[in-house]
Amino acid sequence: MSPGSTDTVPTNTAAPTRNRILAQARFETGTLLRNGEQLLVAVVLPAMALVGLALSHSPSLGPGRRIDLAVPGVLALAVISTAFTGQAISTAFDRRYGVLRLLGVSPLGRSGLLVAKALAVLMIELMQGIVIGGLGLAFGWHPQWLGLFAAALVAVVGTWTFVALALLLAGTLRAEGVLALANLIWVLLLGLGGVIVPRTEMPPGLSHVAALLPSGALGDGLRAALIEGRLAGIPLLVLVVWGAAATALASRTFRWSD
Repeated sequence: MSPGSTDTVPTNTAAPTRNRILAQARFETGTLLRNGEQLLVAVVLPAMALVGLALSHSPSLGPGRRIDLAVPGVLALAVISTAFTGQAISTAFDRRYGVLRLLGVSPLGRSGLLVAKALAVLMIELMQGIVIGGLGLAFGWHPQWLGLFAAALVAVVGTWTFVALALLLAGTLRAEGVLALANLIWVLLLGLGGVIVPRTEMPPGLSHVAALLPSGALGDGLRAALIEGRLAGIPLLVLVVWGAAATALASRTFRWSD
């Protein structure tokens, strides 16, 4: 440039914070959708579970129309699959390969990265809701439409809780350990956590334990909203307590690199 030119070279070329977060959220969403294992856990297995429950008579889901009882449980399973299992595994391997450390010092920043991950989870869950809800309607599902707002609130709080638990796990253990443990916890919660099978159909002792687990609270909250059309306060409180505790622990123990 000539000395008299009025053109200046911008000193800060970083995009606005919102644009950086949205771009990272789109990238995170695309990564999850392109990962065959994550797509299997997030979409295929919940959809297969719903079809299996709709076409069979076992396990018992309690009194009422079977499909109406099955859909909320499968939606709870979908939230756990994406917010916990998927995020724990992807975050652990991002940490192992140094991706978290690099993004943490980029203009996106650590807080922006966490917000982007949360948005990506919500995007995936919206897609899961459309797929599972569409399948449910095809099998004759009749939800309490007034309970959709309560269901959305429970799902969002449950998402926060399970993402916090995922970060707690992914930020403290090695990636291979997270992979094994996250899948094991998913299986245990599916069978014993009050997710698919309502707690009313479980043995008394196990039912009381499941009521205190975030999985059981999520399942109870979604069933109360979509079957009875009400917001269940106790399950919501259980989710909040777990979410707050997991967030506090993760903020203290999370390591951004191995």
